[in-house]
Amino acid sequence: MADITVSELHKEFGLGADKVIALENVSLSISGHAFVSVVGASGCGKSTLLNILSGIDSPTSGTVRITQNGRPARAGYVFQAARLLPWRTVMDNMLFVQQDRSKETRDRCQHYLEMVQLGDRGDKFPGQLSGGMQQRVGIARAFSTEPDVLFMDEPFSHLDAITARTLRKELNTIWAETGTTVVFVTHDVGEAVELSNRILVFAKGGRLADDIDVTLPFPRDVSDTEVAVTKAEVFKTFEDIGALAIS
Repeated sequence: MADITVSELHKEFGLGADKVIALENVSLSISGHAFVSVVGASGCGKSTLLNILSGIDSPTSGTVRITQNGRPARAGYVFQAARLLPWRTVMDNMLFVQQDRSKETRDRCQHYLEMVQLGDRGDKFPGQLSGGMQQRVGIARAFSTEPDVLFMDEPFSHLDAITARTLRKELNTIWAETGTTVVFVTHDVGEAVELSNRILVFAKGGRLADDIDVTLPFPRDVSDTEVAVTKAEVFKTFEDIGALAIS
């Protein structure tokens, strides 16, 4: 678990008349066993926030502090695509991000492959797997490094609805077991409600418009009445801020 503190985070792209404000003085904190989803319409700064938190990008101004018990936190990242090395087997892709190839490390990798229902695919190459299976490997690989915080950028957006639904359940199970802090970017409000115990709502111009606690018990399903009601409440927030261009 990690402690994340963001203070007056501001990000601009371009200069003069071409200047675009991607994030506008965002301040927030995240701590403990949290699953925090960041939702908003396209262009509202969701991925920019994730890139700055993960160190891929830097802010124009403001600060980000991510620690675990006072030390810099270990971070993992899951992208929209699995980004597996096609010439390496599934197990070798898992081991590629590890510090060693010891039996203990292999056993840990195998454990996470089994958690995503791919325990028997370690000797396969990415090209022998479906897109959903490849994304499962990407998720297992990220968790196998045992990060304090895991950043996930719309990891299910390219998958069909049935596969995405299955992966959400698997992700929720792994999160519950590991205690990792997760920051999850999505354009899907139902997905955010199903997975999260907190939702950050961003408006156009990179403004943090609302911070919503989700207290529904786990496990959840997008078809649950309580999930549907909470989803409607989040949509009401978008209606209030005049930003309903979101699914």
